[in-house]
Amino acid sequence: MVRTQVQFTTAQVKRLKATARAQEVSVAEVVRRCVDTSLRQPPLKRADLYARAAGLVGAFRAGEEASLSTKHDEHLLDTFR
Repeated sequence: MVRTQVQFTTAQVKRLKATARAQEVSVAEVVRRCVDTSLRQPPLKRADLYARAAGLVGAFRAGEEASLSTKHDEHLLDTFR
């Protein structure tokens, strides 16, 4: 194995330690597993992200009560009155 130094935020360290305790492994093992999982996934290209987002447009219906998208100006006026 190769030794390396990595800096984490305080919140990340807390989560790493909690995960390590729960899995009964070292923090280093948790980090190695996370790296392996991340590297198995192919990187997403910007065009793919845009295509995924565009595919969601109009995919959901909120019902008649949810008028924020169609009556947003009226809602703003109500907020500032």
